Parts: sequence; C-alpha cells; structure tokens
Amino acid sequence: MYEKVLNSTMFKSCLLAFLALSPLCIAGDTGNTNEEQLKDIQQKLNDLWLNLLPPQAFVTRHERTAYAACELRPSFKLEADEPAVTGQVLFKQTYPHGNLDAIFLLEGFPTIDNQSGRAIHIHNLGDLSEGCDSTVGHYNPFNVNHPRHPGDFGNFIPINGKIRRRKGNLQATLFGPYSVLGRSIVVHKQEDDLGKGDNPASLENGNAGKRLACCVIGISSSNLWEKAVQTLLTEKTSSPFR
Repeated sequence: MYEKVLNSTMFKSCLLAFLALSPLCIAGDTGNTNEEQLKDIQQKLNDLWLNLLPPQAFVTRHERTAYAACELRPSFKLEADEPAVTGQVLFKQTYPHGNLDAIFLLEGFPTIDNQSGRAIHIHNLGDLSEGCDSTVGHYNPFNVNHPRHPGDFGNFIPINGKIRRRKGNLQATLFGPYSVLGRSIVVHKQEDDLGKGDNPASLENGNAGKRLACCVIGISSSNLWEKAVQTLLTEKTSSPFR
C-alpha cells in the first residue's frame, strides 16, 4: 500500500513538473505565442494542478478564499532626496478559479501636485538579502514581453503623498504552479512606459527606473484585507481616490 501511495505521489510530482515547464518550452520555441494561447495554457495547467492536488491549507473552509499581504519597506540604497516609501499590498482570491483582487496602500511619496505615476511590479524572487536588487527581474513564467507579465500592475499616481487604490481581475494568482506567494513586489521611482519605449529594457521592465521599496508576498488572514477596505472607504469620503 505504501509503495502504491509513494509511486502515485512521485507520478503526480513528475507530471506537475513537466506541465509547469512545458509552457516555457512552447513560448520559447514559437517566439510569438499570443496572449490568448498563453491564457489557455495557463488555465489548462491550473485545472490539472488543482485536480491532482488538494486545496491549499491557507484557503478558508467556508468562503474558500485566500488572502495574502506584502509589507513594503524602503530600499537601503536610497539617496537623501528620494522618498522612503512604506505601506501594504494586499490580495484576495476565491479558490480555485476566482480572479485576483488587490489593494494598494502606500505612503511616503512627495506631496507635490502633478507628479508622474510610479510603476509597481511583481518580481521573480522573494530574496531581500541585497535589498530590492536581489529580487532580480519581473516574474515572467511564460517568457513574454512586458507589459504582459502577470505582475505588471501598471502606474499609480500618488495624491497627497499616498497611493490608495483597489484593482481587480488581475492576471497573477495565489494558486497552482504560477502562484506569486513567496515572490516580491517592487515600487519603482519612475513611470512604466508600458513597453512603448525605444530600447530593449522597455520590453523587460518598462524603463521604470530605480527600486524605491519592496516586500515579499506571504499568506495572511482576512483581517488585513477587511481593514484595508475600510481604509479606502473612509479616505474616499475626504479626498480624491485613484
């Protein structure tokens, strides 16, 4: 009996490893894999993954909802005149196929008017041993160009030194082989050019510039999310909300 269980587990592990790598091979071979094909591959792989494995332990039993949080800290490589950004990025997703929602609560930006947007992205590693630099590049499991990475959140314009924003239907996920748990979020100094720049970096990182702050995405309870929702509702009544 034990041998059968072991063999079954090993088979599943090998199959899942093969499935997780196959989209990279497809994308690399074709070079022009379009977005719809990638979404189809991701959906099929997630379905297989979720059917082969039991629900993650962090999924709440009754709501079948998972929560995650990322506590931003300033980079230790900032110049004296650069903003020390702090705050939270919070996530909520219904298991197994719900879209990912996020709340961004950041502060520490200059309070001047008419400033440009700040790019926020998910990076590949949750390694902060060398500050934000050791998070390396964008999380890009399908080897596609920016801004089609699952963690390319776009630009956020600070108001009164703060970013207060909720975004839904995000491409990233907390479940399956492409879960962003354990990866990092980086807040950049500059605006994301959304892949429209005139150099190779535009298709890698949007020329978003220096890394101001970063954090590692981890599992959380629903309390942080509910508190953040209340913060948005409260502040929306007294100031512009973007």
